[in-house]
Amino acid sequence: MFELKDELLLKLKNKTARLGVVGLGYVGLPLAVEKAKVGYEVIGFDVQDKKVQMVNEGRNYIGDIVDEDLKMLVKTGKLKATTDFSFVKDVDTVCIAVPTPLDLYKQPDLSYVVESTKSVAKYLHRGMLVVLESTTYPGTTEEVLKPILEESGLKCGVDFFLAFSPERIDPGNKQFNTKNTPKVVGGCTKDCTEVAGMLYRSVLEGDILEVSSPAVAEMEKILENTFRNVNIALANEMAILCKRMNIDIWEVIDAAKTKPYGFMPFYPGPGLGGHCIPLDPFYLEWKAKEFDYHTKLIEASGIINDYMPEFVLENVMKLLNGQKKALNGAKVLLMGAAYKKDIDDMRESPTLKVIEQLEKNGADIIINDPFIPAFTHNGKEYVTVNWEDEIKSADIVIITTDHSSYDYERIVAEATLLYDTRNATKHVVNNREKINKL
Repeated sequence: MFELKDELLLKLKNKTARLGVVGLGYVGLPLAVEKAKVGYEVIGFDVQDKKVQMVNEGRNYIGDIVDEDLKMLVKTGKLKATTDFSFVKDVDTVCIAVPTPLDLYKQPDLSYVVESTKSVAKYLHRGMLVVLESTTYPGTTEEVLKPILEESGLKCGVDFFLAFSPERIDPGNKQFNTKNTPKVVGGCTKDCTEVAGMLYRSVLEGDILEVSSPAVAEMEKILENTFRNVNIALANEMAILCKRMNIDIWEVIDAAKTKPYGFMPFYPGPGLGGHCIPLDPFYLEWKAKEFDYHTKLIEASGIINDYMPEFVLENVMKLLNGQKKALNGAKVLLMGAAYKKDIDDMRESPTLKVIEQLEKNGADIIINDPFIPAFTHNGKEYVTVNWEDEIKSADIVIITTDHSSYDYERIVAEATLLYDTRNATKHVVNNREKINKL
């Protein structure tokens, strides 16, 4: 094993190792691009023919990737994609970055991880490194991946290396990206951790923190997002109470965050979005039951956050009632479909839940999002309208995503009735009496 480790460490040091990435989505493709940019030959795998074709044609579909970078890497042969899993036999490392959704009962669905690992196991060879990056519950790497890989006849820590290193992608973040965000790595053995750590040090600029086990790295990722989930729930609950007390929650938060210690601002909204924060706490909640523990705080925060689209509905109905109008039959213009501003990512977007609540009560929904021309939800297609043409005829305008490109002064001026769930109109100077906030 010592010789296998040294051989792989040398390949990583001089960039002669061939690297594989399974899953070419928001995590996998940026990771593959960064690896190729430092000189590695990288092969990306995805089950979707369209993604593979686009990568091989140098056509980008991820907002955080520079288009010209992808084109150049493909043109020079540093990056290519495939739908054939046999590529694994030709690479020295494989990072698995596939979805880990929840099922209908909000329990972890590891089917993508399991199937990917089984496919890797067919072509696993001595001296190879496998790293799981998909967010999951503590124990997945050692309890699920390791046994599957060892069915190949190779032994973890002796014949191959296995580690977990959680992704920390924040779509649209202008300061931190794949390249400069610190990375946490935990291997099944010290050698596994050392090799995985070397892989990321050879690619990334951020610090690489090596922890004692995959379980620590898995739990660390869950803690990150549960921390945000719980604190957002607190902000949401405060917003609900402030609304009843006729207090501006946004002014309260602005005042509180002037304290230089002991307070970190979190903000309310129409619900949680993105792949991580709405889902990750449920992984831990599910796993905790195995240890006869009920995660009370996590469950309570989930209840609060899940209620926010309904809270939006209640406030919209009250605002329309104040105009002697009913929601049933009302023309409602939603500004923003993405789960956060200035991106095209709709995963778990709270706008979808808001749409469900409004349409269930008879509203006629139209939507604008400068980053999303069209999308389908529950079998129905929604096409972005020109808000400038529709705003004056809408019975109410709801700001669901605070995109920077929106002209909020004009939106406030031209809307008959406005409901701002993001405090996007904070800096609007004129017509402030027209603004109704979460």
